[in-house]
Amino acid sequence: MENIEQLCSTKSAVKKQDTAAGSNKSNEVSKQKWAILSLSSIPLVMTLGNSMLIPVLPSMEKKLDISSFQTSMIITVYSIVAILLIPIAGYLSDHIGRKKVIIPSLIIAGIGGLISGIAGWKMDNSYWVILISRALQGVGAAGAFPIVLPLVGDMFKNDDDVSCTLGLIETSNTFGKVLSPILGAFLAGFIWYLPFLSIPVFCLISSIMMIFLVKCPKTTEKPLPFKQFYTNVKTIFTQKGHWLYAIFFIGGILMFVLFGILFYLSDTFEKEYGIKDVKKGFFLALPLGALCLASFITGKIIKKNKILMKWLTLGGIAVAALAIAALYFSINLWFMVTMFLLTGIGIGIGLPCLDSLITEGIEKEERGTVTSVYSSMRFIGVAAGPPVIALLMKLSHTWIFILLSAVCVIAALVGIKAIKPGLQKP
Repeated sequence: MENIEQLCSTKSAVKKQDTAAGSNKSNEVSKQKWAILSLSSIPLVMTLGNSMLIPVLPSMEKKLDISSFQTSMIITVYSIVAILLIPIAGYLSDHIGRKKVIIPSLIIAGIGGLISGIAGWKMDNSYWVILISRALQGVGAAGAFPIVLPLVGDMFKNDDDVSCTLGLIETSNTFGKVLSPILGAFLAGFIWYLPFLSIPVFCLISSIMMIFLVKCPKTTEKPLPFKQFYTNVKTIFTQKGHWLYAIFFIGGILMFVLFGILFYLSDTFEKEYGIKDVKKGFFLALPLGALCLASFITGKIIKKNKILMKWLTLGGIAVAALAIAALYFSINLWFMVTMFLLTGIGIGIGLPCLDSLITEGIEKEERGTVTSVYSSMRFIGVAAGPPVIALLMKLSHTWIFILLSAVCVIAALVGIKAIKPGLQKP
């Protein structure tokens, strides 16, 4: 717990604030350390609830006697529902309160996981029940992690404390990405549906922490009427849409590539190379670990330099495109792992730059709406990746590499044309 205080107070010191102000910030973070820990559990739980299933998909395909495409829909349906409901959840949280949206959402996600696990355990033909319950999990996901971000902004008055806390929460999110394939494979090594049954346990723990440890600040500000809210959103996209749409598109493409790769690797490791269980989880964690490390380093480097953000994004996309294109010539196990590790690095460089371009280019009052739309666009990539790759796997692995490298090139061209930091006016 002391680490939270140390990290945040260190960041404040770097800003060269006076001693008294730095002390106030440190005290504020110290008072909220349990709340920060509680909020950090939410992205971890939501990431585990989805990515933990990726190494288990081939086992599900055999146990449920379904096709690769049907298996991919277990990931996709979760994301599709979240895409549709994230903006609605954000709007509701403005009107009825953040906790009143987050806690029921965690409970709903837990119920969805419980139904999936029971269906896999008790039913012979459980695929459609699992699919419906995964949609229910998507409902919960929409009202959980996306609402944490504006809640942090509500809790802290100082921008340094806000950015520091968001950094800790993002670290929890990235840690979940690395942990999820290992934990999912470990649990499935006992019983294939055990990852489903673990979801309500994680959600319950996070819900209890939210109830008892997080206190939302009281506000006297009245939320905007829907008509005014709609007008403001329309104005934002009219004035800044030329570069916002590009960032949304690139973010969606990067998540499409990432989850397409994870689906492909999970299937290929098991069917082509006989790599299963926890060993497969560790192999899947390699590109994710590279992504997380690259994101962490990039976040430290970019600061508020928008021009650097643009060119690092384009450089990261170029690395991903070239690494995937190289697989056209060979899919030897270690060569493939190395190329996808480089792809993870490229994606990891790009994502924090896109996040920061939005943060630095949009007014604080409008940020929540824009980031919720951006989250939805990223979920589109998550939803589309597995089924598209599943369909292409029936044709040829070569087409997978051609498609993924091609969409990276398109994303880079869109970024070059539309993202012009020198012309963007926040």
